[in-house]
Amino acid sequence: MPNIEHAKAMSIVGLERRTTNERAFEEIPAHWQRFYKDGVLDRISGKLSNDIYAVYTRFENESRNNEGTYSFIIGAQVADLTAVPLGLSGVFVSASRFAVFPVERGHPEQVGERWRKIWALTDLSKTFVCDYERYRANGEIDIFVGVR
Repeated sequence: MPNIEHAKAMSIVGLERRTTNERAFEEIPAHWQRFYKDGVLDRISGKLSNDIYAVYTRFENESRNNEGTYSFIIGAQVADLTAVPLGLSGVFVSASRFAVFPVERGHPEQVGERWRKIWALTDLSKTFVCDYERYRANGEIDIFVGVR
């Protein structure tokens, strides 16, 4: 069973893409490639750290399920959303309870498979409001799933 944490609110600025679960395993890797190719992290001023966040939010069926479209935003934490660079998006992640699932350190290629296992869990009361992945500069990777 995952650890349950009450995470603080945060603001993330990054590159956004609308997608669906049916298209995610094709579109998300391409979105990551664009994030690095376009040097998005360097375009975000006022980053609070070099950690990278991949946020799943703006669900078409928010609070009910993750079917339909949702936003996938790759970026960094900032103090606030007052200066979002042109071509990027900002998202406010509310303070909430999250189930935290670690991924083997330094192995981002294992994140997709970890998600498959998470979505197979039937006893996890998911909120379907906001989930995110945190990639720390030291190679640690955690997946945060909003829970009730």
